[in-house]
Amino acid sequence: MSKTLLIATRRKGKLKEFKEILKTLKFKLLTLKDINFPKIEPKESGKTLAENAVIKAKFYGQKAGLLTLADDTGLWVKALPTKLGVKTKRYAQGTDIDRYQKLLDEMQDVPEKKRVACFISSICLFDPRTGKLNLVQGVCQGKIAHQAKGKYGFGFDPVFVVKNLNKHFAELSLEEKNKISHRAKALKKIIPFLKNEN
Repeated sequence: MSKTLLIATRRKGKLKEFKEILKTLKFKLLTLKDINFPKIEPKESGKTLAENAVIKAKFYGQKAGLLTLADDTGLWVKALPTKLGVKTKRYAQGTDIDRYQKLLDEMQDVPEKKRVACFISSICLFDPRTGKLNLVQGVCQGKIAHQAKGKYGFGFDPVFVVKNLNKHFAELSLEEKNKISHRAKALKKIIPFLKNEN
């Protein structure tokens, strides 16, 4: 019998990536919507992505009583050292387009060498029965483009150019992105812990 794993995010883009990478494991993957989880969220008061990932995994895991995966992801931009990072989600109100357009506007006059950026994803696996948690991190290096490009992905994907690939995240299919992205790298590190749960 397969065990149940709760993926604690409401972002459709994240859910797609999680499900695609974890599909070969012997787990029944559930979303917050699947279990009719009320639309309440924890206060992400951590000073780091790792702290926020733990806060989210514990919050949803304890309330749902299920083995839970939660992530917190941030974009670091060399030219704007204090504006994104752990505060990425709160960088701008509105849609994904509003957020990345604000970034493009702020970086309009920033030279190429200072457009360096990276995505970091912290993922926490929490078991409410034992209180045990595992925490991993994945990083993807790149730079901020001068304009949006591509039709895939979500968030800042249209303006993030992957180092050594010279393609925007939003130009990559889900399969391509899941080979190199920050979240994919973190998830691949968590898979051995999940296999030990079986």
